Amino acid sequence: MIQWIAKIKNAKKDQLLILLLFGILLVVIAWPTGTGSLDDSAADVSTEAVTDVSEASAGGEDSDDVVRLEARLEEILSQVEGVGKVRAMITLQSDGKKVVEKDTEQSQSREESIQSEESSLSEQSSGSETTIYEKDSSGSETPFVVEELSPEILGVLVIAQGAGSAAIEAEITEAVMALFGIEAHKIKVMKME
Repeated sequence: MIQWIAKIKNAKKDQLLILLLFGILLVVIAWPTGTGSLDDSAADVSTEAVTDVSEASAGGEDSDDVVRLEARLEEILSQVEGVGKVRAMITLQSDGKKVVEKDTEQSQSREESIQSEESSLSEQSSGSETTIYEKDSSGSETPFVVEELSPEILGVLVIAQGAGSAAIEAEITEAVMALFGIEAHKIKVMKME
């Protein structure tokens, strides 16, 4: 360490300038960038943040939405010729997500000082996020929801009377793929007793 200090003290002006510019370059490369352009003053930017509503648990998958989806799937598939009576089960990864509105305040300042043979550059950045709330008629506050995302389906099990036929199984699989936008390996079709 002492050797480094001695080498720096004995360095020429152009070597110090190159060392300083190299250091500034490293700081600029490593400095995190924001999503928008910021000037030297504070800027208010409104952004959206995705908040998980809840993760599905073993007993928590019997929500009303899943029951309705299963009932609609059973009703539609039972009307297809050759399928017969149908039972369906849908499992979800999560109950969905809600996108809430957030205010983000960010500020960035740069300061450069040049002294006799040395110059230094200092940059500071700070930010804070605040969730936007809305009041209902009773006066309680809830986060302002911009968008609700539908739940992600993990898998679908279909039990049908006509599932003994390969053609019927293929039609059921294709119908479930089209309805829910999931891959074939996430769908299981079985023959009903």
